[in-house]
Amino acid sequence: MRKITVGVNWQGPLDRDAMLRDAKAADESGVHMITVAEAWGRDAITLLALLAYETRNVQLGTSIINSFSRTPAAIAQHFTTLDQVSNGRMMIGLGTSGPLVIEHFHGIPFDKPITRLREYVEIINMLVAGEPLHYHGKIFELDRGFSLRHLGDLPRRHIPIYLGSQGPVSVALAAELADGWLAPAAGREGWKQQVADFRSKVASYGRDPDSVVITAGGAHVTAEPEKAYQFVREQTAFYMAKMGELHYQNFHRIGLGEVADEVRRVWREEGSQAAYAAVTDDVVHARAYAGPVEGAIEWVEAQREAGYSQSSVAISERDPQKRAEIYRKLVG
Repeated sequence: MRKITVGVNWQGPLDRDAMLRDAKAADESGVHMITVAEAWGRDAITLLALLAYETRNVQLGTSIINSFSRTPAAIAQHFTTLDQVSNGRMMIGLGTSGPLVIEHFHGIPFDKPITRLREYVEIINMLVAGEPLHYHGKIFELDRGFSLRHLGDLPRRHIPIYLGSQGPVSVALAAELADGWLAPAAGREGWKQQVADFRSKVASYGRDPDSVVITAGGAHVTAEPEKAYQFVREQTAFYMAKMGELHYQNFHRIGLGEVADEVRRVWREEGSQAAYAAVTDDVVHARAYAGPVEGAIEWVEAQREAGYSQSSVAISERDPQKRAEIYRKLVG
């Protein structure tokens, strides 16, 4: 069986019944995980609570929540509660986000992001494990020895934490501490190298290189592939030009620096539509597949061959029976 992850709509119109129907179909079809993203749309925690109550087997998690707008203790409270509701099926997808969102949406200084992320992971793990909270970090000084008051009801004493990280320092943190890595999109020709580099980094911390889950993405099952490819083109341009230095520098690291430079220049001088057009077809098709489910299966199999643990797939089909059949085919 292939380990497939799917997401739910976190922005735009909310059709709660359709979301829960899709989640139940995924649950019954053997989909491995359902994730909920969070940026400046809906909060992920509320949707996860609904999904936890309405499903039975599928793993559930965030992709991702940031390490600034909630305290680590609040995240531990949220997810231990969610883990109880779901009978131990939660995953915490965590990352720093970037200064544009943290400072201009949440109004919090984007200060020491990697240090903060490390301390979040360590504090959350302490609280879930039931350790009295005596923690002395560079950001958090916690001396009173608090512990969660519902520890006796927890289904487990560790909830997996997956880190969404891109830069060398944050990727190293994922290799050192995380249970999973939400890998940034790389061109298809770079998949094996991305996995090998990360596994080597995990081993350098004395950990089993295969012990950390690596999630890849990029597959879209759709009857309108050109629409999906245009979405990928626009999203790529937006992240190259408008989402700050973190994403921009990552494009340089994965060999798309010249494209990112040109897209930034064009967006600045000619606007967004011209910038979208500056993202070439070969870049779009290296970063994503869009089309029938058979092609998505081939994409996922190639990711498995490269060493990724699981693959995220977007599905545009809305008919419940057809969507369930797509789930079953993807899982195999």
